[in-house]
Amino acid sequence: MAKKLKRQSFMQGVLAIMFSQVIIKILGLIYKLYLTNREGFGDEGNAIYSSGFQIYALLLTLSSIGVPGAISKLVSERLAVGDGKGAHRIFKIAFVAFSMIGLCGTLILFCGAGYIANTIIGIPEAEYTLIALSPSIFFVATASVIRGYFNGRENISISANSQSLEQLFKTAFTIIIVELIAITSGTSTVFMAAGANLATTIASFLSFMYIYIYYTTRKKEVWQEVNSSVNYRPKRIKAIIKQILCVSIPMSLSSLMSAINKNIDSLTVVRGLKNFLTETEAKIQYGILGGKVDTLTSLPLSFNIALATALVPSIASAKMKGEKDVIIKRISFSILITILIGLPCTIGMFLFSEQILALLFPNARSGTILLQISSFTIIFTVLSQTANGALQGLGKVLVPPIALGIGACVKLILNLVLIPIPEIGASGAAIGSVVCHTISFIIAYIVLKKNLKLNLKLSKYIIKPLLATTMMGICALFVFFKMNPIIYNIVENYTMSENYLLAERITTIIALLVAIIIYVLSIISLKIFNEDDIQMIPYGKKIYKFLQK
Repeated sequence: MAKKLKRQSFMQGVLAIMFSQVIIKILGLIYKLYLTNREGFGDEGNAIYSSGFQIYALLLTLSSIGVPGAISKLVSERLAVGDGKGAHRIFKIAFVAFSMIGLCGTLILFCGAGYIANTIIGIPEAEYTLIALSPSIFFVATASVIRGYFNGRENISISANSQSLEQLFKTAFTIIIVELIAITSGTSTVFMAAGANLATTIASFLSFMYIYIYYTTRKKEVWQEVNSSVNYRPKRIKAIIKQILCVSIPMSLSSLMSAINKNIDSLTVVRGLKNFLTETEAKIQYGILGGKVDTLTSLPLSFNIALATALVPSIASAKMKGEKDVIIKRISFSILITILIGLPCTIGMFLFSEQILALLFPNARSGTILLQISSFTIIFTVLSQTANGALQGLGKVLVPPIALGIGACVKLILNLVLIPIPEIGASGAAIGSVVCHTISFIIAYIVLKKNLKLNLKLSKYIIKPLLATTMMGICALFVFFKMNPIIYNIVENYTMSENYLLAERITTIIALLVAIIIYVLSIISLKIFNEDDIQMIPYGKKIYKFLQK
């Protein structure tokens, strides 16, 4: 680890976060696979786990989620004008303030767990999961301030490392704790769900310790920068807190709307399904939606969230320096990458939803229709992420929450109307999510377009990505249907049921690998990236020379 707190380039920061988020999502998928396929847990356990976790996420949003972005923005603005002392003062005051806010969030969740579980979400079994999660709010709130400080210094890899470690600990402790509870309690679904969430608290504590120790080891370098700062303008503590809140609250509103959006399902799905299903069946349907479907559709976000996170300090710094061309270039490039990430993930998950569920959740493979509908949220969610990151960097922090809030209101109406209809059921919630994120993106993009002269050519940003995705989909389906009988014959020494399932899994993996290869080759052959785009990537000059050859 470098002794000096070196700043990273825009794309280095993006790649650091992207690598971290991929690890986080893979580890998250591992423990989700374990829980869903674990005897005694399954879709019903996912319902208890997810309902409690969504309430926790809502309180966590109120306590800390907007903090990294806010601190990142304010610190980067101060450092852009050479005010290292002012940047560090913002950090210190924020650390104390949000530690207290996080503590309040912990106490509210711990003391109100019974009321929330029984009265608000209507799943009494979730009480223990809420109690187990409550201490995590304090640790995440304090750690988020430190992450924001280093993000603002464009030293994003430290935050990425702490989040990766947190997910690693969470995955390990989830498996260990749930296994111990299963052995001692006779596979009690309620206690296993609580144990899985207890792992989150332990992991958040260890992650906080990692990033705090890193900060203490770098204090000497930080103080050297503080002592050599220029353009320092002293402000009162009250004024700084007000400044932080003025930025963090609007930023938190985006995450708050997202958390509310998730809680709309936890509050309406089970209640709506009880009109024509038993309570157990209703919980299972919500478990499919909140457990398997949400986990799979959120995987592509791990690639794209890197762009949204890095855009905020990058654009804020460029804005302070008056570099409008840099802003337009980075936003345009980020939108292109977002489209190239979102489109294939959407189409791939739609075409192979049944096969993906069978591959990952062999003991609980139901939910094909829900996953097919929900797959269309991917493209609009990732586009909203990028547009929101750009708007926050430009100072338009109220636009993202307003856009998502309007979308969430429409989703609530659709949930209430569609879910009680027996022919639609839980699919109504999936439809509501697609409409919600579509509306959110359209509003955010319209505002972004009004503030910047983005030259997004139809051929480059729409037609060519669609052509590449279409070629990918056709080739993947062709390989799947042609290879399946061949693979089936190869493994014919198994029993009939195992023979079919094993052949389908192997063929699915081959088809998805072919899809990735065809998609990459299509992007290259269609020349979607120009020289300027490739130059933004680390080692871009070497890559461009290679592609020319």
